[in-house]
Amino acid sequence: MTLALAGIWPQPVYPVHSPLASTLLAAVPLIVVLVLMGGLRKSGLLSSVCGLASAGALAVLVWRMPVTLAVASTAYGCVYAIWPILWIVLCALWLYNLTVATGKFELLRTWIEGHVSSDPCVQVILVAFCFGALLEGTAGFGAPVAVSAFLLVGLGYDASLAVKVALIADTAPVAFGALGIPIVALAGVTGLDLAKLSAMTGRQVPLMSFILPAYLVCVVAGVRGLRRAWPAALAAGASFAATQFFVSNYWGPYTADIFAAGVSMIVLFGLLQIWHPAAEPNRTGLTAPSDTSAAKRLSGGQAFAAWMPWILLAVIVALWSLLNFPAKGQLAIHVPLLHNQVFITLYGRPYAAIYAFQPLAAGTAVLVTVLLAAIFLRAQPSVVANCGWKTFQQLRVPGLTTMVIVGMAYLFNYSGMAYTLGATMARTGHVFPLLSSYLGWIACFLSGSDTASNVLFGNLQVVVAHQIHVSPVLLAATNSSGAVAGKMISPQNIAIGVTTVGLVAQEGKVLRSTFWHSVILAGLISLLAFAQAYWLTWMVPK
Repeated sequence: MTLALAGIWPQPVYPVHSPLASTLLAAVPLIVVLVLMGGLRKSGLLSSVCGLASAGALAVLVWRMPVTLAVASTAYGCVYAIWPILWIVLCALWLYNLTVATGKFELLRTWIEGHVSSDPCVQVILVAFCFGALLEGTAGFGAPVAVSAFLLVGLGYDASLAVKVALIADTAPVAFGALGIPIVALAGVTGLDLAKLSAMTGRQVPLMSFILPAYLVCVVAGVRGLRRAWPAALAAGASFAATQFFVSNYWGPYTADIFAAGVSMIVLFGLLQIWHPAAEPNRTGLTAPSDTSAAKRLSGGQAFAAWMPWILLAVIVALWSLLNFPAKGQLAIHVPLLHNQVFITLYGRPYAAIYAFQPLAAGTAVLVTVLLAAIFLRAQPSVVANCGWKTFQQLRVPGLTTMVIVGMAYLFNYSGMAYTLGATMARTGHVFPLLSSYLGWIACFLSGSDTASNVLFGNLQVVVAHQIHVSPVLLAATNSSGAVAGKMISPQNIAIGVTTVGLVAQEGKVLRSTFWHSVILAGLISLLAFAQAYWLTWMVPK
């Protein structure tokens, strides 16, 4: 009664007074998107629009959410999709297009073939896993998939296979992506110690990092390919996992991916100076391995020019964050008609809606990289401008898809449907650690963001942890670790990932190719979390 008098709308946890029926209804928007994209192979835009329409109908008619709140929450999500998400992607793809226009991306491809390996199994490790992780650690939000997929296509991969492996590879680095923002957000929403959350995540995700190169090789060339390339998979996976563990446990979440990617590339390159995989006949979707000695080799200056834009990106974004530029000039805007107008019944508190507009967000750091790279590469202003316009055109449909799916995610959250799903999973009691990672997986599928997943369900994980007497640090970190597997099937991530390889409007085909890989990898984290909850408790920070 008090809430009604105050004009605050309380979210009903079970609006039809049946946990099972309410949960099934809450899952409808997710099922709509999955069936349309994965089952019927419809475009990401059409699927996300239908998902948003179903979420809106359920929010208003079943959850009894006022129309003004439904519209305001959807609009809030659309604005957040534009800034900072699409701003980061726009600038990252602008940098990529600039390197293509100036010939430096071709130099990078040539360097990989001539100085590293022409073997597809080695290339997928270097490009999708190592190079993709470097981009995820700095930019994130789909850009790593778009850039690494195009590079794989240039190396002879079929476009569908290139996007598939790029999406699968963009998992292990996601928990510490964009300079550790997911873990920072998790600490903020749960009130738990940042160092402990970083350490706990660093005792889960490295397991995936260790096996992922071998997993990618199997996807590309089967077990026969792994027999040939296992030394490369072992060297890259072990060095990446060890560095990711060390940095996240003894330094923090901020640069875990950047250092891990750098060390892994160096170790892999060193291995290839003394070892090369045996040749194998051509396989579907791949070029046959060739002798690297016959490939064109670059001079030191050419190699530096090929790598310079990406090294510059890592350095500038890292410095940008360390100097805390995003917080400078930040504007905290209370979203009209929405801020504190929804009461989260499950948590017993109002739902804030404060849009933090950051003119100096990470995307601005990437824009600075674009301008500095243009100067270094001696690109004419017209070339830089044309690359920017080309990027804008590339992102028109994927950008609209991203806005719709993020708008749907915000509506899903503010209406209470997300909390209905979470509350039902929390009722499983001591079995919950097995489902904990899938809670993050669902949220990341919806939003395309590990950060958003942690903000949504991080606190719920803590509440359940206290109820079943399990470490809250463990379950909160598991939310972030499990979310990484959901990113490869997120419509937002797929829509941006296909922009550079000519697969726009074929997002459904891509989702079908990655869905079960996503389920398997999330299951791996679930099993590890369950073991850490009851048997491997020594792995949990005290």
